[in-house]
Amino acid sequence: MSRIAMSSVPIIAFEPIPAEAEIFRRVTARFKDVRLHLVALGEQPGEAEIHLSRSLDSSSLLPIGEAQTSLFKNTDEVGTLRVPVKRLDDFKSEWEGYSRILLKIDVQGFELAVLKGATETLRRCAHVYVECSERELYVGQALYQDAAGFLETQGFELRSRHNETVLDRRLVQADYLFRHR
Repeated sequence: MSRIAMSSVPIIAFEPIPAEAEIFRRVTARFKDVRLHLVALGEQPGEAEIHLSRSLDSSSLLPIGEAQTSLFKNTDEVGTLRVPVKRLDDFKSEWEGYSRILLKIDVQGFELAVLKGATETLRRCAHVYVECSERELYVGQALYQDAAGFLETQGFELRSRHNETVLDRRLVQADYLFRHR
């Protein structure tokens, strides 16, 4: 959507799973100034094992938890893959000259690690839009309050909540929009 509305704004994307990266490349091929990096993001650079879900968009650097597979169909683990991991701050040259960045994060429970690897980048962000869980879906994941608390220490405040997933009258996850103060 943003590509249609604002075709002059660059999009920098990250995808560690080659098959998903190929789909992204095909979908964005007709747009200029869209760059994709075939890496996972985290707090420290290196390599990690990604847990591949039957539904690839539910894959994570964290083990897929029992709650995830019981609440969401076809999200059981079907394998693993070694992937490179970099910090978002390692890509600062991508947004040099930009001061009003919108950072969108959807990393299946690894949000806090990505944010901790992005402290320099966050200084350039006007907004952060991040999917967070209210309950543990991936083993060892940080929850909404952890990510929100970290963003607060970086000068962000919550503006709104979107795309809520509510099951059995309980909020499971949502997308949260934070604004830099």
